[in-house]
Amino acid sequence: MTTRHLRIGAAYHGVGGPGQHSLWKNPELAPDAGVRIEKYIEWARIAEEGKLDFFFIADSTFITPDSPPHYLNRLEPLTILAAVSTATSRIGLVGTLSTSYNSPFNTARRFASLDLISGGRAGWNIVTSTDEGTAGQYGREQHYDYTERYGRALEHVRVVQELWDSYEDDAFPYDVEGDRFVDASKLHPVSHHGQYYDVEGPLNAIRSPQGQPVIFQAGNSDEGRDLGAEVAEAVFTFAPSLEAGQAFYTDIKARALARGRGGDEILVLPGVSPIVADTVEEARAIERAIHDAKPFDKQLGIFSRAFGWHDFTQYDLDAPFPELGDIGELSARTQSRVIKAYAREHGLTLRETVLHFTGFTPSPFAGTAETVADELERWFTEGALDGIILLQNLPSDFRRFTGEVLPILRARGLFRGEYEGDTLRSHLGLAVPENRHAVADGGSRVGAEPARASA
Repeated sequence: MTTRHLRIGAAYHGVGGPGQHSLWKNPELAPDAGVRIEKYIEWARIAEEGKLDFFFIADSTFITPDSPPHYLNRLEPLTILAAVSTATSRIGLVGTLSTSYNSPFNTARRFASLDLISGGRAGWNIVTSTDEGTAGQYGREQHYDYTERYGRALEHVRVVQELWDSYEDDAFPYDVEGDRFVDASKLHPVSHHGQYYDVEGPLNAIRSPQGQPVIFQAGNSDEGRDLGAEVAEAVFTFAPSLEAGQAFYTDIKARALARGRGGDEILVLPGVSPIVADTVEEARAIERAIHDAKPFDKQLGIFSRAFGWHDFTQYDLDAPFPELGDIGELSARTQSRVIKAYAREHGLTLRETVLHFTGFTPSPFAGTAETVADELERWFTEGALDGIILLQNLPSDFRRFTGEVLPILRARGLFRGEYEGDTLRSHLGLAVPENRHAVADGGSRVGAEPARASA
């Protein structure tokens, strides 16, 4: 058992994610950073130098002219991570892939390949695709509704996990003298016929040193939380306050326990955008300036994403928030329902609604290195998170966090000084999953890295 400490990953958003429409002009960045692999590698190496747990790539495929700059021109996650794996040696590699518009066999093969290429450092961030327009990219007239999206997601994951167990860990004796390349008794067929998928296996790839890629999941609806509680080992979320973080943390752990899982089998990792400056006042001024630089028309465009990129420019901004009916039900249903209800309850105009939901909210994680470390420790010890995913944009800001905040956390015993293992599971304190066929035969994990659980 090792001492419980923060788990920290770093996401990369190239030239800017939601609300960052002018970031691409910053001289620290290259305007085409989203398609330059050396920029991804640079970020991953900063993360690895800081001994962070993983490097994280978010993804979506549907775009409009209102999409954030990075979304408009970027590389595909699994391709990125395969390249990054050859330029790093310890950092975990987590990529987003939708269960709605991929087949389980292809998912299983791609992540198994990344896991083997990287020596057991792969993680899969499960999403079900928020953007309704994604349907047309894959030949569908309409996006899946919530019930089917999450039903497909659960079945998809279960089939992928079964495919990952196609071979037992000692299935390849490579016995030259005995002319035995494979032990056929340890290759297990997969024949899945479910509600949404029919898949024939087995998969033509053995398991990596960590057994299976780590399952991440992002989704805040009831269906999303249930999926995370059922299959996720780490949940990516957002928490605007300590109290909101504690509520989500308590809820997701309770849902996991209700499914027979231990609370330490699922990590809660909210996205955090720290601003570190010489004084708290300077950090707050930087934070305010970043927000005030966002043009309203761009904010209106991003606001529309929750409603399937509905065109809000057709409405009078100073008239009451429009009646939208079912618009948003097939995209970000939870978020769009909250917005509609709040606007109706408070009698807001469209402009007031947009400003409320995109308005300035001071971050708990803006200040000096000491105050940022204090707040991270408080959220950690008071049950709001198990760790964080850093959502920073400039290399200088990232290096300031790793160079100033992490040493304070290390001095307090809250973060590692060196890697203790070589796989993503070892970094996160997650056990290596047993191969289901070896368990059925009474066997055990062969050649496994020792499981490291949190205290």
